[in-house]
Amino acid sequence: MPKLKSKSAVTKRYRVTKKGKLKCDRPARGHMHASKNAKQKRELRRRIVTDGAWAKLLRRMMGA
Repeated sequence: MPKLKSKSAVTKRYRVTKKGKLKCDRPARGHMHASKNAKQKRELRRRIVTDGAWAKLLRRMMGA
């Protein structure tokens, strides 16, 4: 059975932390900031930390 290619879309969006969790940027940060209040924009700066079953699936897709 040959090795599976990693999904390049996943490897571009997620980074693995030292403890093995996955981090990614939040969506809805690109434009249309006039309609968002300060609290929304501040919370969009925080990254999403993924763990559990979803992280296991993503890690398999990354080939790690």
